[in-house]
Amino acid sequence: MNLQVLMFYQDDPKKCTAAKMVKFGIAKNIKKIGNKGLVLDPFSEKTLLPKDKSLINSIVGIDCSWNLVDQAFSEKFSGIKRKLPPLFAGNPVNYSKLNKLTTAEALSASLFILGFRDQAFAILDKFKWGHTFYELNQNLLEEYCKLESEDQINIILQEYGISD
Repeated sequence: MNLQVLMFYQDDPKKCTAAKMVKFGIAKNIKKIGNKGLVLDPFSEKTLLPKDKSLINSIVGIDCSWNLVDQAFSEKFSGIKRKLPPLFAGNPVNYSKLNKLTTAEALSASLFILGFRDQAFAILDKFKWGHTFYELNQNLLEEYCKLESEDQINIILQEYGISD
């Protein structure tokens, strides 16, 4: 799956996971999002489901600071917008916080849900804490890649005692 990042350059460049993915050729830095690009948007009405794989040709991570996320997502992006189901951050800055993922974590999670496991792990392998993200979310990710509808997400969260 093609991975792309739209960078706002708002974070510490040394900690920017999107920049590291571009540097290693895992993702491409873009200026414009195509119509078949899946845009990971935390404010989307719709949640990413495995069946979305048939609608897209790339996954786009919007790389911005969580402190400025409202500003970044006030822009109108083209593409197919989806939010990720609830997941815990494995990165040192937001460790174990619900839904405060880095761009690398978000892209990896989306790949996992869409069935691209090897590619998902390849991203996580580039970060010292990458395995931590997977360990925190392994059971959830396994459940999410079986989803057929958004209604099932709340059932999963209840089973794990997670309130979104």
